[in-house]
Amino acid sequence: MPRCVGLAPAREASHNLGMPPSPALAPFPPVPELDSAPSEPVAMAAEALRIHAESVRYWTAFGTEAFFRRPSPEVWAPADQLRHLTKSIRAVTRGLGAPWPLLLVRFGWRRGASRTFQALRSDYYRALGVGASAGSFAPRALEAADVNPEGRERIMALHAAAVAEFADALTHWPARALDRCQLPHPLLGKLSVREMAFFTLLHNVHHVSVAERRRREQAEVSG
Repeated sequence: MPRCVGLAPAREASHNLGMPPSPALAPFPPVPELDSAPSEPVAMAAEALRIHAESVRYWTAFGTEAFFRRPSPEVWAPADQLRHLTKSIRAVTRGLGAPWPLLLVRFGWRRGASRTFQALRSDYYRALGVGASAGSFAPRALEAADVNPEGRERIMALHAAAVAEFADALTHWPARALDRCQLPHPLLGKLSVREMAFFTLLHNVHHVSVAERRRREQAEVSG
């Protein structure tokens, strides 16, 4: 993550002038981190809720205008990051809620052990590094009528509901079944359910980090 150069001097100058720090340069809550993931479904569900709670603290630090603002047409706003995550999580939850026999018929048995969290993370970032895109999971453009505090509340509420439903669905899976059934992923191919749960945790942390990196880049430009 790029370091926000010039941040301390800018803050000191504002203080000397009797002015508050620029909103772009004001400190933000830390982004959630994830260096490893638990193996049991209930623990993974709890980790999803922990990441969500920390993410909410981060997202709510944006003012409404900044929450919806795209730095450029092709660069997502914080609102877009959240909408993308919501769409992705819902797809995973639909898979988790499908009958196991249906998953086995459609996607087959998993052969071999699931990847570790670290291996899956490496494969995901490798796919991103060669230009993989969100495809059908990219958020559509928002209508002007949705770009307001009420629209922001809806986005946050829908995301919270999606995370809660994912966490609940995960708790209904016995640990041994996580390595037997598979679900399709648009970038990584067929993943075991365990790998898909790992990905969902990682994906949420990744997009908060992307938003923070872009916020810092904008702060450097404007500061």
